[in-house]
Amino acid sequence: MKVKTLSELRELQRVMKQRAAQAAAQRAAAEAAQRAAAERAQRDRLLFQRAVGAVQPLPPHGRAEPARRRPLPVPHQRQADEQAVMQAALSDAFDVETLLHTDEHLSYRRPGLGPDVVRRLRRGEWTIQDELDLHGLRTDEARTQLAAFLRNAHKQGLRCVRVVHGKGLGSPGKTPVLKGRVHSWLVQKSEVLAFVQARPADGGAGALIVLLRAATHHRA
Repeated sequence: MKVKTLSELRELQRVMKQRAAQAAAQRAAAEAAQRAAAERAQRDRLLFQRAVGAVQPLPPHGRAEPARRRPLPVPHQRQADEQAVMQAALSDAFDVETLLHTDEHLSYRRPGLGPDVVRRLRRGEWTIQDELDLHGLRTDEARTQLAAFLRNAHKQGLRCVRVVHGKGLGSPGKTPVLKGRVHSWLVQKSEVLAFVQARPADGGAGALIVLLRAATHHRA
């Protein structure tokens, strides 16, 4: 299914989160069943020991028994579910072209923001506070790193960042595959208010200047 609107994207995100929650509930039930089985086994051992009464331990055999520590369980399924939700939140099927403003360079601003926001961003009136370089990354890696970068930048209170996606000169057919994907992913992130193509001094067609919404800090 190709997602064309933000409402369809939100519905897709809701379904994916619901599936992840269901999977988490199933894992929790399985873990609870395992704990119950372990507790029953422990009770059975205690009952057996009480039934047989006092026993005479075997004499020492002189062999050293190495201490064996069982490795901690790794929550592979939970990690996979969380990764699936994060990737679903940045869908490659989202049709960003319907939301981009066609002018000298493609740009984007959220509904309700005036065109002066884009003009100021393009003139460089916002100081670039951090940047992410996605050169050489596979699509999945770039998607994950971009989501984490935007989330951390927003938490730190940053307002303007640069995302370098490259011009695609090294791609087959010299097609900038990652450039279009980055446009789509940025539009889907709630932290993003607007973005424009960078000025030549800041990367030109190989980078975007992104304006983030202000972080809301709640008092304890």
